[in-house]
Amino acid sequence: MALTKEEILEAISEMSVMDVVDLVAAMEEKFGVSAAAPVAAVASEASGDEVQEEEGPSSVDIHLTVVGEKKVDVIKAVRTITGLGLKDAKGLVDEAPSTIKEGVDKGEADEYKKQLEEAGATVELK
Repeated sequence: MALTKEEILEAISEMSVMDVVDLVAAMEEKFGVSAAAPVAAVASEASGDEVQEEEGPSSVDIHLTVVGEKKVDVIKAVRTITGLGLKDAKGLVDEAPSTIKEGVDKGEADEYKKQLEEAGATVELK
């Protein structure tokens, strides 16, 4: 018997954040897709035939690329930024490179990047 969308969503809502991250990664691998929105394609389709210069994205994703030698400090910074518990924050740090937070305002993302770099991590804003 096939599960309904509602049953699947209910099961996902009961999962931990790390389990959902693992599920998304498994789905990306199995189906050969990416959960990341194709921002550039959407923006160009929205503008039609007009060519417009963009100032850059108003929101970005924060990617932890390298943890560095101060892993505990990086975990603390991730907890502060994300509001996650110790276990989930440690999981994100252990899985580096990983996305720490998505759709963050550019100014706020710069501040988070600074916090993570002060903790010893290497971070990219995409």
